[in-house]
Amino acid sequence: MESKLRDTICILKNNNEIIDDNHNRCEVLSHFQLSTFNLQLKMRIILSGGGTGGHIYPAVAVAEALERRLGDDVELLFVGAKGKMEMEKIPALGYRIVGLPVAGLQRRFDLKNLLVPLKAAQSLRLARKVIRDFGADVVVGFGGYASAPVLRAAQSMGIPTVIQEQNSYAGLTNKMLGRRARAVCTAWEGMERFFPADRITMTGNPLRGAFNYELRITNYELLKKEALEYFGLTAGLPTLLVVGGSLGCRTFNEMMKRAVADGSLANVQVIWQTGKYYAAEMDNYELGITNYDKEHIWRGAFIDRMDLAYAAADLVISRSGANTVSELSLIGKATLFVPSPAVAEDHQTKNAMALVTRRAAAICPDAEAVEKAIPQALELLNDPEKLKTLSKNIKEMAIENSADLIAEIIIRNS
Repeated sequence: MESKLRDTICILKNNNEIIDDNHNRCEVLSHFQLSTFNLQLKMRIILSGGGTGGHIYPAVAVAEALERRLGDDVELLFVGAKGKMEMEKIPALGYRIVGLPVAGLQRRFDLKNLLVPLKAAQSLRLARKVIRDFGADVVVGFGGYASAPVLRAAQSMGIPTVIQEQNSYAGLTNKMLGRRARAVCTAWEGMERFFPADRITMTGNPLRGAFNYELRITNYELLKKEALEYFGLTAGLPTLLVVGGSLGCRTFNEMMKRAVADGSLANVQVIWQTGKYYAAEMDNYELGITNYDKEHIWRGAFIDRMDLAYAAADLVISRSGANTVSELSLIGKATLFVPSPAVAEDHQTKNAMALVTRRAAAICPDAEAVEKAIPQALELLNDPEKLKTLSKNIKEMAIENSADLIAEIIIRNS
């Protein structure tokens, strides 16, 4: 931003005449007009990342923080991959987005892989044009192959870049381009394995402003009575929250069906989020069994009040995506992680293990979860001291105001 000001207003001489670099005389401006002109030079920032919510929503959280910090003095543009979820989600939140034809390599044999280099070259060309036309001061990447062309283009054009890595094991795009970034924002210790140590700042993972604030200020103990009433549960019984994301998780649903069938949930109560994808299947399942304990099991495709679900729960069974880990850390909730095996470089296992090694969480492999996760959860629920330790240690790993920290780093490096 400072270089843009220097290039635009080069020299102020006698009587407020503006002289450009070629010593051509420009119009005479008053001090008031000059000040107004300076104020109209907005900071222009490109935010790029996508493919999954884990890359999209951190970018949105930072966009919100930049707007809080700079107000009308910032203009934002998102860049994503054509046909991916960001092209729908970002405009729905009120932001502009440009789609590039970039595509990722399929991990199995697929003829579409033959088009990947062609699409990469085309995307790089288009990214340069987007950067020039927008007049970007800085480009920020949030991971995923969608961010690769615009980051690489910016670095080749001398535009500052900043990278935000959500996971404890850096993704391929961020690893490749992080060495030339001005700054790298991470959520985990030990990330100098992937990035230059002098450019790393541990900021945590950004959560969207309102949700981040609500998570931090809520007194979950005071809210517990209301939470139990909301889900129709009983005070005094240990409460387990099983949550597999908005679409759902087959492993978790099969795990719960097994536990219902063998009666192992007799002394606990459960909030069971089955996911929208499995809604009809799970409705049919409930109609077809006779030993389903509706009094002590709340089941739904989606949970509208996650604050109440967290407040009610003594223990959570969850996947270990970066944003989920950040939420659970902020509220200090004891958790049994079942990492998804269907993610790049098994990063969910690495995320979970980063907490397990600090006695901040428990873990059960997905391949064993249907049989073993509920018995492991019941053992934890019967050990209040263990739950307290997990809660205390995961809370100590939380970083508050991550989005604002990242916004400040972006501004400083523009």
